[in-house]
This record gives sequence, structure tokens and C-alpha cells, in this order.
Amino acid sequence: MSSASTTMTIRLDPQLKAKLGRLAEGTRRSRSFLAAEAVETYVDRELAIIEGIQRGVADVAAGRTVSHEEAMATVQRLISAVPRGP
Repeated sequence: MSSASTTMTIRLDPQLKAKLGRLAEGTRRSRSFLAAEAVETYVDRELAIIEGIQRGVADVAAGRTVSHEEAMATVQRLISAVPRGP
């Protein structure tokens, strides 16, 4: 996170706020720090998912795909190539 910040107000369920407080005490961090860290993690993950979907849609549009049958044949070849135990 950068050192510059801005303020945002959110509503939390009282139980979640209490859990956040316990976590803050246990980690010796502020509730604000932990909440900002949680939001950043969530936003980064969701953006990565959206970007992955957009790349997939672009791949389909450009014809960069394989059929289900071809993909399964590759998987089966790889499984067959794995040495079996005793």
C-alpha cells in the first residue's frame, strides 16, 4: 500500500466489527490498517478474475482455443505417461 491515503466510510455488521477488533488486538495492528489490507486483497483478486475472463474472451474471439476432446486427449496422454507405483 502507498503512504498516501484517503478516507472511506463503510458499514459493518457489529459481529464483524468485533472480530476485526479482536484481530487488531491480536496482531497489534489498527482496525483501519487491517480493513484496508482486506479490501486491497479482495479488489486485487476480483480484478485478476475479471482480467482473466477478458483474456479468455479475447482468446475465443481470436480462435486461440482447443476443443474439449483435444484437451481431454492431452490430459489422458499425460496421465498415461506417469509411471505407476509398485
